[in-house]
Amino acid sequence: MISEKPIARFLKMIVLSAVIALLLCSCGISEQTQSTVKSSTSVETDDISSSSVSDEEEKYQYINPDGNTLETRINVPEGYTRTDEENGSLGEFLRNYAMKPDGSPVLLYDGSEKSGQNGHAAVFALPIENVDLQQCADSIMRIYAEYYRSIGEDNRIAFHFTNGFLASYSKWKQGYRVSAKGNNVSWVKTAAADDSDETFIKYLHTVFMYAGTASMETECNKIDLKDLRIGDVFLHAGSPGHVVMVVDTCWDSDGKAAFLLAQGYMPAQEFHVIKNPAHDDDPWYYEEEVTYSAKKDEYSIGNEILERPEY
Repeated sequence: MISEKPIARFLKMIVLSAVIALLLCSCGISEQTQSTVKSSTSVETDDISSSSVSDEEEKYQYINPDGNTLETRINVPEGYTRTDEENGSLGEFLRNYAMKPDGSPVLLYDGSEKSGQNGHAAVFALPIENVDLQQCADSIMRIYAEYYRSIGEDNRIAFHFTNGFLASYSKWKQGYRVSAKGNNVSWVKTAAADDSDETFIKYLHTVFMYAGTASMETECNKIDLKDLRIGDVFLHAGSPGHVVMVVDTCWDSDGKAAFLLAQGYMPAQEFHVIKNPAHDDDPWYYEEEVTYSAKKDEYSIGNEILERPEY
C-alpha cells in the first residue's frame, strides 16, 4: 500500500506541470497577438501618414512662385482656360506685365510697407514715384497710358479732369501745360516739344492731381457680365470712391467666367492683385459671386459697379 504523502506529492507535481504549461501557452498567444496588433497599427499609421502626404501633394497650387509675369505667376482654376487675347491687346500687355518676386510686400509711395500685408496675391512692377498721387483710379489710368504708349498710340492717352477738362498727352508732349485758375483750366505753351519718359511722368502726375473715380465714371459705360473682359473695372465713384481693375480672365467648359482683380489704394501704393476673401488660397473671382441688380440693371461687387472705360 502506497503512503498518502508520496501520492499527494505526485498529484501536486502533475497539477503544477499543467499550470506551467498553460501559462507558457498563454504567453505565446499574448506575444503573438501583441505582435499582430503592433504590425496592424504600424500599417494603419503608415497609411494615414501616406494619405496626408498624398493630400498635400495633390493640393492645387494657384501661385507659381517662379513666375515672373501675371500669366506665369497665377494659375487658372482647375477646369478653366484663359481667354484668347490678340497680339498687341491690353489683355496680352497685362498678362505679360512683370511682377515683383513672389511674397513681396506692397510698398507705399515713400518706400515703406503699407499696413496689412495679407490682402494681396501678387504685386505688379508698375512704377510709382515718391509722391502721394498714384492711388486707385490713378493706377488704372497709368496702366492704360503705359499700354497705349507701348504700342505707339499716344493719341489715345487722354483723361478728363473732374471739372470735365480733357488732358491729352498728345497736347502735353507738344510743349503745352495746364493752367488752372479756380475751376477754369486751359492749355498754355510753356515748353519745347518733348516725348521723354520724364515728360510722360510729369503728364501723369498732373492727371493724377485733377482726375479720380468721379471723372473716371464719366469715361465709362456699364456693361453686361457676359461681356466682361480684361481692362474693365468695378467702380464706385465718389470722394472717396474706389475702383479695381479686371487684369485677367478665364472660362470653364460651360462658359462661366472667372477673373483677377488688381488695385492701387490710399495712400499711393503699388498696384497689386487682390485676394478673394471668399476663399483663402484662390485669388480668382467667379461670376456667381457678382451681384446683379435688376432695378439698376447693373452688376457689382460690394459697392463697385462693373463698367468699361472708353479710353
